[in-house]
Amino acid sequence: MSNLPDKPAANAAVAAFLKRVEGMPQARPASGRRGRLVFAIDATASRQPTWDRACQLQGEMFQATRDLGGLAVQLAYYRGFMEFAATPFLTDSGELTRRMAGVQCLGGQTQIQRVLDHVLAETRRERVNALVFVGDAVEEAVDPLCHAAGQLGLHGTPVFCFHEGGHPEAANALRQIARLSGGAYAPFDTASAAALRDLLRAVAVYAAGGRSALTRLAGGAAQRIAGQLPAPKA
Repeated sequence: MSNLPDKPAANAAVAAFLKRVEGMPQARPASGRRGRLVFAIDATASRQPTWDRACQLQGEMFQATRDLGGLAVQLAYYRGFMEFAATPFLTDSGELTRRMAGVQCLGGQTQIQRVLDHVLAETRRERVNALVFVGDAVEEAVDPLCHAAGQLGLHGTPVFCFHEGGHPEAANALRQIARLSGGAYAPFDTASAAALRDLLRAVAVYAAGGRSALTRLAGGAAQRIAGQLPAPKA
């Protein structure tokens, strides 16, 4: 029997992520409007297992925000040779799943700059409450990425970077993107689907209802957030 602790590094990283979310400003949409979240995924060749897992998990983002007025999610991805695509903002989990299931990952370089520029253009038209980026590599110059992340921060659109694989240079770049945008970074691996699920649900609830809404989300990572949040103002 192994005497090793149960993934202490992963648990500490998730706890640090949740602590970062606790300290963020409110992101509540205007009254009567759905929160808007861009769900961006690296769809290059190495990403197929995570893409398939995300197809299974994304429905929980909608479910978790149902009582908050719902969530509008736009799927964005890059793959192959300079291919980048984004769906409309969707409010139906089944439709998002159908679109995701129709995408096959294809080898190519990262295009994180296009993701950030795209979301910046979207939030200038209408507020995007959060960007979730899921990827394993950064193959671009970091300074332009950081500049775009800072612009998103000025517009109140935090970037939540979920990093698979643990590559140290990619980790450093994604941490900077998250920090400069006012968001957060969390690593995960192929064995931590539950952690990814809880993190996605937490960000979805944050996008839909702000920090106070997390107090009504039970279970897992979100419950650990809720225990640290101040009571909502009357």
